Parts: sequence; C-alpha cells; structure tokens
Amino acid sequence: MKITPQMTDRTVLQELGTRLARVRLARNLTQAALAEQAGVSKRTVERLESGEVATQLSGFLRVCRALGLAERFELLVPEQSVSPMTQLKAQGRMRQRATGRKAKRSGAQKPWTWGEQA
Repeated sequence: MKITPQMTDRTVLQELGTRLARVRLARNLTQAALAEQAGVSKRTVERLESGEVATQLSGFLRVCRALGLAERFELLVPEQSVSPMTQLKAQGRMRQRATGRKAKRSGAQKPWTWGEQA
C-alpha cells in the first residue's frame, strides 16, 4: 500500500509496521534477535510492527539501523539546499527564525481614542 497524505496516523503507523516486519522476515530475523541487534526490547519491536502509537521515535530509528534502512532517512526529510545567491546575501549566517506575514493595512485607519470619545 502506498502511503499518502490522506491516510490517518494510525494507518500510516500500521503500514510502516507491516513493512518493518516484512524486512525483518526477509532477513530471517526473529523479533528477539532484531531487538537485541537494535538495543531495544522485544516488546518495542512488537509495538513497532503492530503500529502501536506508544513507541518512541528513537526505538524506530534503532530498529531501522539494525535492518540497514537508516540511509533512507535522507529521503524522508532531505537537506534543504540553498542557492549560491542566498548564501552570498546571508554572508555565511544560517537562518534561525521564520518571520510571519504582516497583515496589510486597509486604507486609512481611525486614530485610537479612549472609550466612547470621538
């Protein structure tokens, strides 16, 4: 099954768990053997493969590393490339904050007054 943006979190987690189980079985590993290689508990592997929400991301990363899938993380969140002109403008400084968009002012605003005074 292809993972799409319309899928619920639970469905995505279950699909990822199914895929991890298939890779584990293709490598002829038991859940216990994979857990030992990854440095996690067997229950963590069980939770990951069943798609339970209570697992930690670090456990997922360890299991993926033990299965040789860590190099694919680059595809998950690719490094942001910056154009040479943007680098030149930034003069070696990395952006640290995002700026919100300012609301456009519509026409002339009335001056601020206290209470009912006009």
